[in-house]
Amino acid sequence: MLTILDRYILKRYLVTFLGMLLLFVPIGIMANLAEKIGKIIDNEAPLMEVIQFYGNFTLVIGNLLLPIFLFLSIIFFTSKLASNTEIVAILSSGVSYSRFLRPYLIGATLVAILIFMMGMFIVPHASIGYNEFEYKYFKRGRQDRVTSNIFNQLNENDYIYVSSFDPNRKIGYNFTYEHFDSIKKLDYKISATNIRWVEKDSTYRLTNYVKRKLRNDVELIETQRRLDTLFTFKIEDLTPVSYVAETKNLFELNEFIKDQQRKGASNVNAYVLVKYKRWALPIAAFILTIIAVAVSSVKRRGGMGLNLAFGIGVAFIYIFFDKVFGTLAEQSGFSPLLAVVIPNLIFGVFAIYMLMKAKR
Repeated sequence: MLTILDRYILKRYLVTFLGMLLLFVPIGIMANLAEKIGKIIDNEAPLMEVIQFYGNFTLVIGNLLLPIFLFLSIIFFTSKLASNTEIVAILSSGVSYSRFLRPYLIGATLVAILIFMMGMFIVPHASIGYNEFEYKYFKRGRQDRVTSNIFNQLNENDYIYVSSFDPNRKIGYNFTYEHFDSIKKLDYKISATNIRWVEKDSTYRLTNYVKRKLRNDVELIETQRRLDTLFTFKIEDLTPVSYVAETKNLFELNEFIKDQQRKGASNVNAYVLVKYKRWALPIAAFILTIIAVAVSSVKRRGGMGLNLAFGIGVAFIYIFFDKVFGTLAEQSGFSPLLAVVIPNLIFGVFAIYMLMKAKR
């Protein structure tokens, strides 16, 4: 049952958080528009596509920064409570610090549910339009997928490899296709200098085709200068776009990761990292809430300005740790789970320390 104190703090919590969103999200849109307006005009992006992009931009970027907005809003309104000696009055009336913290945790729970639902089901759909617009108008000429040393397991018996892949020309170089029998013994192997998708005929064209069959320890070799044939895979499936994990909801992402792990995809860590980050964001809402309350509930000479400066500093450090460990997981084989856990663990310990200090 919510008391008058709970309703009072929770109302201030949610109203300030909403006000922070309404203040900073338009600022973020205007800042991005000011930076990208030249490319939008030069590339003649249609107005409706630009409007849709910034709608998607609001959801994608806003969801990532929700814990930070939450953190700063708590510091803002709790510092006002402290400067008005309201917190001193509340604690002096016999309310324990843990009890005082309860409405903040209720608010953090509501925000965490919002972050979870957005991150798992709403933002993935928005991410499709957001990334497609980025690569179409802002990152023209850049590859949106891995294009070298691509290895895929199509099923339990078939494997393919290309040393490089050109998605624009739909051609892969140094192509290899291996088929194994039911006892996992190599049945035949196809190799070619390149494999090209011929859209007009809906076939694959292999250049310098060589097929080696193993029959009773005898190797049979078949060669052709050029061969048009069919395969069960699509040429685009050799490598998905780099942001594919961001476009899938909770259930789709789990299935996609399993499929990529079965295929032995080289960049599967990046997909797993996206999954763990979605789970970590709601937890971050609780950690940052505790730090914000602990910092701003004590009246200081510097007042709200000092608290906000501290809050912005903590927010930047949190983002820095998140980026560093995320990059390690994507590029060096570092565990994606640890890349997500370590920053939250560090700030979780810091939150407990600040809370104990505030209680004293």
